[in-house]
Amino acid sequence: MQRSERFNSADRIIQIGFWFNAALMVIKLSAGYWGHSDAVFADGIESACDFIAIFATMVALKLGRQPFDANHPYGHGRAESLAALFVALVIAGTGCWILYQSVVTVIEGVFKSPGWIAVAAAAVTIVTKEWLYRFSTRTGKKLESPALLAIAKDHRKDAVTSVATLAGVIGAFFGWGIMDPLAAGLTSFFILHIGYHTFREAAHDLMDGTAPADFIAALEALAESVEHVEHVHEMRARRSGQYMIVDLKLEMDPNMTVKQSHDVATSVKKLIFDHYPGVGDVMIHVNPHDEEHEDLIRL
Repeated sequence: MQRSERFNSADRIIQIGFWFNAALMVIKLSAGYWGHSDAVFADGIESACDFIAIFATMVALKLGRQPFDANHPYGHGRAESLAALFVALVIAGTGCWILYQSVVTVIEGVFKSPGWIAVAAAAVTIVTKEWLYRFSTRTGKKLESPALLAIAKDHRKDAVTSVATLAGVIGAFFGWGIMDPLAAGLTSFFILHIGYHTFREAAHDLMDGTAPADFIAALEALAESVEHVEHVHEMRARRSGQYMIVDLKLEMDPNMTVKQSHDVATSVKKLIFDHYPGVGDVMIHVNPHDEEHEDLIRL
């Protein structure tokens, strides 16, 4: 998949989620207010926060697609991880707010009696958000986009939230008023859990966390399959937005000319690019095989 196709695919998924989320925000705020449900209204506030988070992700994707320049020689892909971090903080903040509101409501003991419109809004949200989660996750995994996967998790968070909301609203609808704030409080813990995992993954990428071990092993095997490559060692990979940046060292016959070793290294790089569209760059260092050599590093 070409660079422009990757970004266009991500844009389409984000925009679909953006407009669906805007519609759900209006529906839930209206249903929560007119249907007298704190849980559904809190769900609407949560959608408003998501609306802001998705907008920030759209901006990050636009920034992240810019090619490398003098000030950013590794490109702008980290903008996606920053957006994922922001989304995680919005998710966590929303969870804290909902928990606070539910505790206050239970302490005050003033419970409302939700109308059928609140029940319908929660049910519609579950179906819509679960569909958006599956749709976004499928494309996010294909593109290996941290921002898109963070948004997908946010959709799943909304679906889970609405399941608890629906249960609480139905209970309150049939006379158990305390069920509405209790459902909102229970939901907040699911939200905080999702926010934590999203934050951890975004922080992992921003801190140059390593790529999965099976990915590294597959790259090593692929590089060693190239003729004249005796051994591959000290391979590292880190994420930058939708791309992986790979560093590796090749051991070759010390009697090869610079031109010959360069050609072999180029073949390795082309092979990796052909097999892994998600790799953005491969930095290769050549060492003499079966000879003592010192690799200088200060990290």
